[in-house]
Amino acid sequence: MKNILIIGGGAMGSAFAIPCVENRNKVTITEPYNLNIINNLSKSKKIHPTLKIKLPKKILFKKYSSNLLNKKYDLIVVALSSEGINFIAKELSNKKLKSSILLLTKGLKYNKKKGKIYTLSEELLKYNKKINISVLKGPSLAGELSQKINTEVLIANKNINIAKNIGKMISTKYYKSEYSSDVIGVEVCSAIKNIYSMILGACNGLNMKAYIFKKSIVEMAYVIKKLNGDPKTVYSLAGIGDLYVSAMGGRNSKMGSYLGKGLKYKFTKKKYMSNVTIEAEQLVKEIYPFILKKFKKKHIPLMYNLIRSIIYNKKLQIN
Repeated sequence: MKNILIIGGGAMGSAFAIPCVENRNKVTITEPYNLNIINNLSKSKKIHPTLKIKLPKKILFKKYSSNLLNKKYDLIVVALSSEGINFIAKELSNKKLKSSILLLTKGLKYNKKKGKIYTLSEELLKYNKKINISVLKGPSLAGELSQKINTEVLIANKNINIAKNIGKMISTKYYKSEYSSDVIGVEVCSAIKNIYSMILGACNGLNMKAYIFKKSIVEMAYVIKKLNGDPKTVYSLAGIGDLYVSAMGGRNSKMGSYLGKGLKYKFTKKKYMSNVTIEAEQLVKEIYPFILKKFKKKHIPLMYNLIRSIIYNKKLQIN
């Protein structure tokens, strides 16, 4: 039995806890932002407000405190939103952790002063270079995972044996892992696929969607290489796999469907999706200064046109 701490009680963190506890691990969920989640899940029924299911009785729930990180764990899982990365990075900065860190969060950070894009694992390492970070990405919808629908993900670590050890810790018959040593490529893939899933959502007809899907893969491979990842990672679960799932539905694809009808981004967001977090929008606003400065339009025409749509409120053009 391994001891696992999951930081983040949202849909994905809680869904991820299910295979972990079923693999005979001691699993604790903590939540630094939404105290109501921990209070509600600590009750006997343990009905998750987003997943709408009863979580396993063996999962423990504790209010977050910095002291919680001082306890001994075999694995600490970060399942916060991208906005929570700076918070948890600072929390981990002064800790002498022997635990492996597994990052579920997707996204990229742009450092304007250094003129560089950082992956989220690199962002954590800036605060504490001694921690060992693996990343878990791929097509993993929290709702399906919570229903124990077959799911396969990709775990990446520069030391692939560490990734495999984590895989053994969390895998079940319905939740399985593949492995990679290309941490940067895997993280870049999992972030930018949100951009391309919005573009695919704007496509009119399956023929066009297939063509744009192919162009999206080409662009993703180019971006991955420019950011020092392995372009072949685009063909993994973190790339083509995750893009396929995102393009089939979800918030980014839904927004894209409105843009495909000729609507402008600001109007659409205000009228139809005002209270919805759009991951592609968050990412574009984070990285667009770097992209426009370092990339030529001819190499990333799809991403370039989505940037124009979101940042400059232009109609989305796909060709």
